[in-house]
Amino acid sequence: MSTAYSTARAETLDPPRSSPDLDVRELEKRTRLMRIITRLIAVSDLGSREIARRAGLPVQKISDLLAGRLEHLDMDELNVLRRTLELEAP
Repeated sequence: MSTAYSTARAETLDPPRSSPDLDVRELEKRTRLMRIITRLIAVSDLGSREIARRAGLPVQKISDLLAGRLEHLDMDELNVLRRTLELEAP
């Protein structure tokens, strides 16, 4: 069996997954915001627990952000994190 045949057959059996709640523009905004927040975390003297406490979010959300799991955070949470970290910036 050729690779092309097996790939084509696999695509018909398992169609590509999509996330209907994330459109491209929304994902780009969240990605940009995630990068800003990640940089703010990198230059901050605060640990993940302290950042989460000040932002009023669970520590797991900070871990998800740092691991690049955007689907676990919504825009409101990202904006809260950004404001919290910007207040701490020198």
